[in-house]
Amino acid sequence: MNKPKFKYVVDNFSDFRIIRYKVFGFKKLPLKEKKLIYYFYQAGLYGRDIYYDQNYKHNLTIRKTLEEIIKNPKVNKNSKDYKQLLDYLKQIWASNGIHNHYSFKKIIPNFSKSYLLKEINNFEEGKLPLPKRQLLKIIIPIIFNKNIDPVKTSFDSKKDLIKNSAVNFYENLTQKEVDNYYSKLINRDTNRKEKEKEPVMYGLNSKLVKENGKIFEKVWKLNGLYSKSIEKIIYYLEKAILVSDSKEKKIVIKNLINFYKSGNLKTFDKYSLSWLKDNKSNIDFLNGFIENYNDPLNKKGSYEAIVSIKDLEETKRTKIISDNALWFEKNSPTDKEFKRIKIKGMDARVINVVVEVGDASPTTPIGINLPNSNWIRQKHGSKSVSLGNIIKAYEMASKESNLKKEFFYSKKEIELLDKYSLLANSLHVDLHEIVGHGSGKFRKGMSDSTTNLRNYDAVIEEARADLVALYFAIDKKLIDLKLMPNLDVGKVLYNSYITSGLLIQLSKIKKNHNLEEAHMKNRHLICKWVYEKGKSEKIIEKKIKNKKTYFIINDYHKLRELFGILLKEIQKIKSTGDYDKAKELIEKYGVKVHKKLHLEVLKRWEKLKISKYSGFINPKLSPVYSKNKTEIIDVKISYPDDFEKQMLEYSSLYSVL
Repeated sequence: MNKPKFKYVVDNFSDFRIIRYKVFGFKKLPLKEKKLIYYFYQAGLYGRDIYYDQNYKHNLTIRKTLEEIIKNPKVNKNSKDYKQLLDYLKQIWASNGIHNHYSFKKIIPNFSKSYLLKEINNFEEGKLPLPKRQLLKIIIPIIFNKNIDPVKTSFDSKKDLIKNSAVNFYENLTQKEVDNYYSKLINRDTNRKEKEKEPVMYGLNSKLVKENGKIFEKVWKLNGLYSKSIEKIIYYLEKAILVSDSKEKKIVIKNLINFYKSGNLKTFDKYSLSWLKDNKSNIDFLNGFIENYNDPLNKKGSYEAIVSIKDLEETKRTKIISDNALWFEKNSPTDKEFKRIKIKGMDARVINVVVEVGDASPTTPIGINLPNSNWIRQKHGSKSVSLGNIIKAYEMASKESNLKKEFFYSKKEIELLDKYSLLANSLHVDLHEIVGHGSGKFRKGMSDSTTNLRNYDAVIEEARADLVALYFAIDKKLIDLKLMPNLDVGKVLYNSYITSGLLIQLSKIKKNHNLEEAHMKNRHLICKWVYEKGKSEKIIEKKIKNKKTYFIINDYHKLRELFGILLKEIQKIKSTGDYDKAKELIEKYGVKVHKKLHLEVLKRWEKLKISKYSGFINPKLSPVYSKNKTEIIDVKISYPDDFEKQMLEYSSLYSVL
């Protein structure tokens, strides 16, 4: 009997679709490696609620209240209000809070206020996260009043970024107070040394608060903020040490445990360095306060955990790119002043994700380049990772839609997409992460760009990495290196990128809204800039067919030249910390969208009946115990297809905050 076909898309609600992914190679692993992965899996999941709380201080109260309602055996699951409440809760699960993960705007429910009041009042006192009177006072206005904490993270430079952001990184502070606080820390260390050669990432693992007129940090550590979750994370990390055969891996885990215990940012750098050097093992993990995209000032790290297995076959491709990283750097169109002379410690791999948590889940990146510390990158290198099974899952899920036929102009374009899109997307991620994020250097005397570029730093960094990938995508060097069979692969990437940046991604933002998320701004900036600069020569041409707008590339090589010109400018902004130039470029090209075109895209997208956003449901690891239940003798992997069930299970097992 044939095995049933693996179903990738398992749920659709509101603007989301939920996708499954396979973990290739897990079943063949030796028991010790399975146990190691299982302990990393447990450690990661115990940090899940940290991310909810980081995103907004009332997220956990709201989520837990709604979860109790849908678990209540007395609730009428056939009512319209119940179904709308479940839809709202699924959106909260998908975005890790009440603000959409892309737009950062608050999600407004469709069920009535009276319905929620009734369901809350149906509970006995003590069965909900807070006393009912206190609970109703907090969550009713927050959920239903669109003017209360409307934006998770604001990047509007005309307003106070801290006061206008609901993200839970700052309390009772203004942007000026935050800037002054961290400037004093930086200046203190600069004065202590003639030059700060190894600056820590100030603010990465803390909430900055003002109480009774005093400003101080509440650090996320054992016996500090989030201590209950961190205690569990440490418990499973200590178990992981016992089953690891790798000396390097044990050092990584011990350094991470020490960081969680101390909250010391120098210790975090020590952990990051040891993680970077741990490049021989096929099992890898990421756990901690990592990316800073959710902070309007790009300082605070969001909790994230990823556990993975190295894909040995696919990694052959990334190794070729990393081995030739210096060639790409030398042949980049950027100024010589900002090029690296040597490329150090470049480790590139393709992985099969086992589980993702926090900032990486349910919505996930497809590539990662870490550590984020600039001095570590420049002195020791970085680790670049492509999430191979996630990229493949996206590709398999997209085959079920008519997206290509709707937004690509010609039959030839669609045929090339069908043939090469998986390879083109994989190469884009590889070049973006390995070469893009791993390239360039700062002007002498500068060690960091976040302080200078502030709310624009993330967009500039992502634009830089994308432009590197785009510039080299149709270079014959990729054919010589046997990374692609012909230039059609690079042309597919160009077609996809321009169409996505100018059309498809507009479907993800609501009518009359601007772009907020860093990656979306970056793509729009690049595409709009090259379109306008090449308009007179029709390098990219706008065409109308059946009252639908398309963008056609007429000259790929001239488009590459434009990518090179913009890359040179973006790298200079990054390397010199030119805030004014970053602001000018991003505000002009990366934020505002053409309203008429936006409306057209929304209508076209609606007819496709495709969800705007994709989230992923994790595989489940289940330990098998010996008869006396004292020893794990195997770890089984399964692929759940019920998003609601998994989210409720996570809340039941891993909510300790």
